[in-house]
This record gives sequence, structure tokens and C-alpha cells, in this order.
Amino acid sequence: MEENNNPEEIVNEEKKEELEEKKDIILEKDSIESNEEISFSETKEELEESSGIKISNDAVATYAGIAVSEVKGVYGKGGTFSGLTEALSGKKNIAKGIKVDVDEKNVKIDVNIIVIYGARIPDVAFEIQSRVKKTVENMTGLNVLEVNVNVLGVHPVDKDDEISENFEDDM
Repeated sequence: MEENNNPEEIVNEEKKEELEEKKDIILEKDSIESNEEISFSETKEELEESSGIKISNDAVATYAGIAVSEVKGVYGKGGTFSGLTEALSGKKNIAKGIKVDVDEKNVKIDVNIIVIYGARIPDVAFEIQSRVKKTVENMTGLNVLEVNVNVLGVHPVDKDDEISENFEDDM
């Protein structure tokens, strides 16, 4: 047998043995074996369900309203009592013309709009559906089942609008 005369190898061997002993002590203390898997009992969905988070219809309607207001070709949103409440309160209602039905993790949204004359209604409606779905799902985590777009009317182009458009084209 050869003797190890190299001091570095002797020190490394001693440290290795010391670490092995500490590992055994820690494992015995915690009663976890090194090959044992640790698993968590709850998944993300279970944690969300048990957290008691409830998103109101008004919050969902606000997100949908903001998404609708960003679509080109929409003159405004309409609704039954929304204009009256806006006039009485003096505040602009972002969720005007939007009806939301939230249940568990799903939501159905109805949007009532007025389009600008000259805008292609199917394109505007499709853009509203995609933006509202994307925005509401990203911001709330709810699954959007439906986005129904109801066109209540068409807003005619004012003479001032025509003049400003022609003026911009001439420049």
C-alpha cells in the first residue's frame, strides 16, 4: 500500500469525511432521506380557490370599457341608465354600455356601442371582441366565454370633421 504523503489530499479527505458526517446528522434530525421527494399538497388553482378572491362585475366592466375605448371606429358606448347616472353624478362612467355576468371563473360580456360613420362594423366588432377578451383575461385571470357586441347606431361625420380631414390631406 502506498502512503499518502501529499498534505492537500489528506486535508481534502478529512473535510470530505466531516461533511458526510454533518449531512447524516442533518438528515436524521429532519427525518428526510436524501432520495425522498418533497411535494406540496396544493396546486396554484387550489390556492386561488381557497384564497377567497372575488372580482366584482364593476371591476370587470371597467377593464372591458377601457379596452373598448381604445378601438378605432367606436364613437361611444351606450346603455340604458348609464347616461342618466353620468349626468347626475357628474363623473364619466368608463363601464358605460357594458354588461358583465361573472360566475366562478367564467365571464360573459355584452358591449353596446355606437360606431363612427365610415367604419367597417364587422372589423370594429372583431377588434372589440379580441381586445376585451385579452384585457379581461390578463387582468383578472377569469375565462372569457363570450364578448357580444351590439351596435346601437352610427354617428354621422360632422362638417367640422370633414373639413379637418380634408385639410390634413392637403398638407
